[in-house]
Amino acid sequence: MKDAHKIKRQKRQQRAKRIRAKIFGVASRPRLAIFRSNKHIYAQLINDEKGVTLISASDLEIKKSFGSEVVNKAKAVGELIAQKAARVKIGEVVFDKRGYKYHGAVKALAEGARQAGLKF
Repeated sequence: MKDAHKIKRQKRQQRAKRIRAKIFGVASRPRLAIFRSNKHIYAQLINDEKGVTLISASDLEIKKSFGSEVVNKAKAVGELIAQKAARVKIGEVVFDKRGYKYHGAVKALAEGARQAGLKF
C-alpha cells in the first residue's frame, strides 16, 4: 500500500513540474501556489523573479471552527489570501494548482479568492 501512495505523490509532483514550466509569477502578477494536505490547506503569493513569498495564508490562521469541513476551510483561506493581497495592492495572480485536480478544496479556494476580489 505504501508504494501506491509513493507513486501517487510522484505523479502529482511530475504534473506540478510540468505546470511550473509554463507559468511564472512576477511582482505585478504573482503566482498563487497552493498546498493541500489531508487536514489543512495553504496558499502563497510568490514572486518568481526574486524567488520570494509575498503573502501566505492557511486555515491555521482562521479562528473560526469548521470542524472537518475541508471545502469550507479552503474557501475561507481563499478569501483570506485575497484580503491580504488587497492590502498590498495585488489584484491579479497566476493560479498554480500544483498538480492537484481542480475539484473540492482546490476549487473552493479559487472560488473564495475570486469572490473576495482576486482576478485569475
